[in-house]
Amino acid sequence: MWSMSRFLVGCFVCCFIWMPALACEYPDEGNLPLRRAVSKVKYLPDTQAWAKAMHESGAVVQYVLRLDEPHRERGRCYWPLELRARGELWRRYYVSPDGRSVLRVMPM
Repeated sequence: MWSMSRFLVGCFVCCFIWMPALACEYPDEGNLPLRRAVSKVKYLPDTQAWAKAMHESGAVVQYVLRLDEPHRERGRCYWPLELRARGELWRRYYVSPDGRSVLRVMPM
């Protein structure tokens, strides 16, 4: 029984140590990476057209940057950016923390 508790403690310690490794590295640039990630998607032509249509219909547009759910693809780390209006997800993008790369995920 003692070895089982040691095993569980060891698993917990390993999970705790590796958790930060799963997150994207945050650039040391204050809040600039956050603004850059949102702006990169906000000013895409299809996003602007959708946001304009939502605003005209009276809906509030939300850009939700999910730092707590990083996505890894082709060896790179991305932050999910969800575009929402009226409580519904319109589209999800993945933006690299440096803002250089944007991956579009098809509409849900």
